[in-house]
Amino acid sequence: MPRLSVWMIRAALTHLGIGFLFGGLMLANKGVPFEPSLWRLLPVHIDLLLIGWLLQLAMGVAFWIAPRFSDRPRYGRAWLVWAAFILLNSGVLLNAWGDWSGTPVATFIGWCCILSAGLCFVIHLVPRIKPLAIT
Repeated sequence: MPRLSVWMIRAALTHLGIGFLFGGLMLANKGVPFEPSLWRLLPVHIDLLLIGWLLQLAMGVAFWIAPRFSDRPRYGRAWLVWAAFILLNSGVLLNAWGDWSGTPVATFIGWCCILSAGLCFVIHLVPRIKPLAIT
């Protein structure tokens, strides 16, 4: 497994753990109310699990499992996926901070980073997808 996939899957599992922690706190608060402001974690919880965990896990596995080139570099332009990794994680963190603090500018910049990460990943992946050869 390439090192980049390992990093993406580790980061995805970190987002999963933090997202589950926030979800557990909100669930415990629902059963025995102890802090009413914990419900502000709901958009952060959703962003961490949907974007930080699910999308990043899919990107990490797709980078590893997509068809490779026969010559070097086998994975193509990996710097685009590194850029997507950095943009995605910074976008999730900015988006979570903007949702928590109520700062719409941070949320907007976070979504722009997430969209840019997706674009970088697609630009990287398109050359690796080959049509079926008819023999």
